[in-house]
Amino acid sequence: MPNSQHACATITRMPGKTYIGTSGWNYKTWRADFYGDKPQKRWLRFCAEHFTSIEVNGTFYRLQPPSTFQKWRDETPDGFPFAIKGHRYVTHNKKLIDVEEPVIRCRDAAAPLGTRLAAVVWQLPAFFKKNIERLGKFLEALRLWETTRHAIEFRHKTWFDDEVAQCLTKHAVAICMSDAPDWPMWDRVTTDLVYIRLHGHTRKYASNYSKPSLKNWANRVRTWLDENRDVHVYFDNDAEGAAPRNALTLLEMLR
Repeated sequence: MPNSQHACATITRMPGKTYIGTSGWNYKTWRADFYGDKPQKRWLRFCAEHFTSIEVNGTFYRLQPPSTFQKWRDETPDGFPFAIKGHRYVTHNKKLIDVEEPVIRCRDAAAPLGTRLAAVVWQLPAFFKKNIERLGKFLEALRLWETTRHAIEFRHKTWFDDEVAQCLTKHAVAICMSDAPDWPMWDRVTTDLVYIRLHGHTRKYASNYSKPSLKNWANRVRTWLDENRDVHVYFDNDAEGAAPRNALTLLEMLR
């Protein structure tokens, strides 16, 4: 019988999965450099053939009907995963108060994606300061949507403390690392999900990420993968077409 200590030492952990893409895809400014002569109805499929995931930005602004989620599912290859933004009614209108019913509405609308919905990111307003009681109740409400993972994008530095991190860890919810010039990035990992949104480091929604910057992110992604964490990285610097180029570069670096 093998020595138990030796047997434990030879156990290898399975690496995590990478989900890398852009935040949205319907940007006409991408036509010349990325989509070329492909018709707009083929753009989502084209992204799915080049990225390993995509984040849907439109679900933040409008509660999409289930038929739209089914359409996205049908237009992409089998198994292609999505992340979506939670509706702003929960985060900006209700400000996390009494949100069980709207969370259920979001859940039921997205149901056609099934297991291909890999994560939901909830973006808090930049003016929304720390309120641990509301956060706790919101995380309890997310238990009504346990078929996917969740992350929260905090944009006010008052949230960046151990109490909030411990609360998120307890509920297995990730901090969204959010890089932008207009608010600080909380560089903290709270669970086996790492969620990153890159809005543009110097010009929000516009600036390009340099190769040294992307190499740094690639190294960090590898570390998290070796720790058996799933890593989502979405580029939201879409205004001048940098997002798809940066996503493709990061994917190539990781290969």
